[in-house]
Amino acid sequence: MSVFVRSSRSWRWLVPSVLGLLEGREKQVREEIARLREEAERVQAALDEAETVLQRLADARVTVAEVLAMPLSTVMEPRRGAMPGSVVPRRAEGVTASVLPADYQRIMSVLESDAGREGMRCQQLAAALGLEAVPAKVKGLRSKAKRQVERGWALQVRPGVFTPLAVPAG
Repeated sequence: MSVFVRSSRSWRWLVPSVLGLLEGREKQVREEIARLREEAERVQAALDEAETVLQRLADARVTVAEVLAMPLSTVMEPRRGAMPGSVVPRRAEGVTASVLPADYQRIMSVLESDAGREGMRCQQLAAALGLEAVPAKVKGLRSKAKRQVERGWALQVRPGVFTPLAVPAG
């Protein structure tokens, strides 16, 4: 049996290339770690966003369940003031037209003037407000006047003819 013994000089040429291979592999692993960390941060951000949406949905479900658990009379009570999503509040006792948005206040002031006592068509209303009596403007005024009728601020005495809710005597 023969044992082959190399001298220390014969394998030294391998050491630099092995060290180079190890350094190269170490660099690859570091790059992979950096890529994975970036991906983990992206996944964490997506997870945080999904958890936020989930919490909002859970809160909404709880709120809806609470509202549905309320007695029907509480939920169906008529509201005073502005309706959700509305800019024109319902008229209530003691409330003046000053709570209305500016456009609606202008319409009310024209309807409450002497010219509006008998009722005004939307073309007349447009002219009194200094607007062109073009179809688009008239249609917008008609929509606003009808909204004021719905909320108790004005009356539609005939189709397309509007007056203030209470025509002053005189």
